[in-house]
Amino acid sequence: MRPTQRLSLLLLLLWPGPPAAPGMEDATFPHLGESSQPPPRVCPPRCSCPRADTVDCNGLDLRVFPDNITRAAQHLSLQNNQLQELPYNELSRLSSLRTLNLHNNLISSEGLPDEAFESLTQLQHIYVAHNKNNLISKVPRGALSRQTQLRELYLQHNQLTDNSLDATTFSKLHSLEYLDLSHNRLATVPAGLPRTLAVLHLGRNRIRRVEAARLRGVQGLRYLLLQHNELGSSGLPAGALRPLRGLHTLHLYGNGLDRVPLALPRHLHALVLPHNRVTMLGARDLASTPSLAELNLAYNRLASARVHRRAFRRLRGLRSLDLAGNQLTRLPAGLPTGLRALRLQRNQLRVLEPEPLAGLDQLRELSLAHNQLRVGDIGTGTWHELQALQVRGRLVSHTVSTPWLPAK
Repeated sequence: MRPTQRLSLLLLLLWPGPPAAPGMEDATFPHLGESSQPPPRVCPPRCSCPRADTVDCNGLDLRVFPDNITRAAQHLSLQNNQLQELPYNELSRLSSLRTLNLHNNLISSEGLPDEAFESLTQLQHIYVAHNKNNLISKVPRGALSRQTQLRELYLQHNQLTDNSLDATTFSKLHSLEYLDLSHNRLATVPAGLPRTLAVLHLGRNRIRRVEAARLRGVQGLRYLLLQHNELGSSGLPAGALRPLRGLHTLHLYGNGLDRVPLALPRHLHALVLPHNRVTMLGARDLASTPSLAELNLAYNRLASARVHRRAFRRLRGLRSLDLAGNQLTRLPAGLPTGLRALRLQRNQLRVLEPEPLAGLDQLRELSLAHNQLRVGDIGTGTWHELQALQVRGRLVSHTVSTPWLPAK
C-alpha cells in the first residue's frame, strides 16, 4: 500500500464523524462524573426501603427470609410474616444491623440456630416476641454472646422456662437496658442479668419466688414488673428486693400476696399492688419506703380494723393513695397531708368523719362512689384545691362549694 493510501485509511479511522445534532448525546462518550453515580438501590420485592439503611417487609406473608437485603441495612423489619427460621448465611451478611424486628412470625427454637446473631455485633434492638403458636422455648447457648451494644431485647409471648435460659444467656449484654420476658413460663427470676438493666418485665409468668441473689447484680434497676404471677407472701420474703437500691416502680398486680412485702428498697417511688389478698396494713409495713409517692392497694381485702392508725406516718411524700374495692367502713387515720388523689370507691363507708380529712389542703381528687355514706355537714372550702369529687358513681367537677354530700 502506498503512503498516501495508508494516510487516508488512518484519517478515516480517527475521524469522529458528523457532529451530534442539538439535543442528542453520543452514547459512547465518557461523560464527566458518570462513574461516580451510585447504582440503583436494591430493595427486596414487595418490601419498602424509605432510606438507604432501612428495609421494611412488615406484613407481607413471607415464608422465606429475603435473600437480597442490602449489606448497608441498619434497620430490618420482618414482623407479621410466616418465617419459620433464620438462615445464618443471610443474617451473617448484615453486619451493620442495629434493629431486627421478627415480631409475630412462626419461628421456633429449631429455627433459631446457635450462631444466628453471631455476626450482628452492632445490634441495639431485637424483637423476637409474640411468635404465632408461641414456639420459642429456648434461647441457644451463646446466641447473644457478641451483642455488647444491644440495648433492648423483646422475648415476650413465647414458651421460655427456667431451663430455656442459663446464667450466661444475658451476661454478655453489657449495654442492655430493657428486657421483656413477659407472657412466658418462667418460675424464677433469670440469673446472670446485666448490671446495666433499667427495666425488667416479667409479667404473666409462673414466678412463685424471688431470690435476692438473682438481683444483686442489677442494683440500678428502675422498673420491675411482676404482675400476674403466682407470688404469695412466702415467695417474696422480707428483703428479697433490697438489692435494688435504685428501684423506682414495683408492679405486683394480680398475685396472691396477703400483706405488703417488707423491707422494700428505700427510694421506691411507686408501689402497685391491686388485686391481691392483702388483709392488713401494719404500723411498720411501709416504714422502709419514705420516698413513696404512689401507693395502689385497690381491690384487696383490707378492713378498717386491720389498717393501723400509723400505717402511713412515714409517707410524707405520698401524693396518690388508691384503696378502692376493699372492705373499709371508715376513713383510715393518719393520712399524709400532701395527698392530692384519694380513691375510696367501692368500699363500705357509712360515715365521712372530718378528722381523717383534716389538713388535706392539697387534695384535688376524692372518689367516694359506690359506698354506703350517711354524711353530716362538711364545711364549705374544706379542701381548697379539690377539683374532682366523685359521689354515687358520678363525677362532679368544680362544685365542691356545696357544704354537704348527699346521703345514699
